[in-house]
Amino acid sequence: MSQRDLGMIHVISGDGKGKTTSALGLALRAAGHGYQILIIQFMKKGWDYGELHSLQHIPNISIIQFGTPEFVNKKNPRKIDYDEAKAGLEKARESFKEKKWNFLILDEINVALDFNLLSIEEVVDLIRQKPKNLEIILTGRGAPEALIDLADYFSEVQEHKHPYQRKILARKGVEF
Repeated sequence: MSQRDLGMIHVISGDGKGKTTSALGLALRAAGHGYQILIIQFMKKGWDYGELHSLQHIPNISIIQFGTPEFVNKKNPRKIDYDEAKAGLEKARESFKEKKWNFLILDEINVALDFNLLSIEEVVDLIRQKPKNLEIILTGRGAPEALIDLADYFSEVQEHKHPYQRKILARKGVEF
């Protein structure tokens, strides 16, 4: 296992289902090779996502959630929404000093940017300060051009058809 090949930036965005799932698949693959993975989830704290239960059983993957159990009102975020997003970003910055992690997944950070909970400048600054051999993955709808420009990988998940269009709500084990 060599870190010398790591250090690229991935952005996974789009309006389709599977952005977090794609990042988790990458985490699972990396964990199988013995790498240490930190997942920081923005705007997801307090939700009972299936991945939280599964990831508890994989010792080299850690996951930390920031946000609240309530949906954020894009037009009128609360102070706690800003505070939680900033705390998530600060945890990412602190993780650089730990020198423990090979992969850092910033799940839904694009949404935090879209909701103006974070500024593009502070996220770009974070990415530019990342350790050389840290692979970083940013997920969520609405990735700004500045992140796409920095990325080595850019994947766009497009929705063509979804059960929600037929009034079928999110299903346990599939959507969460």
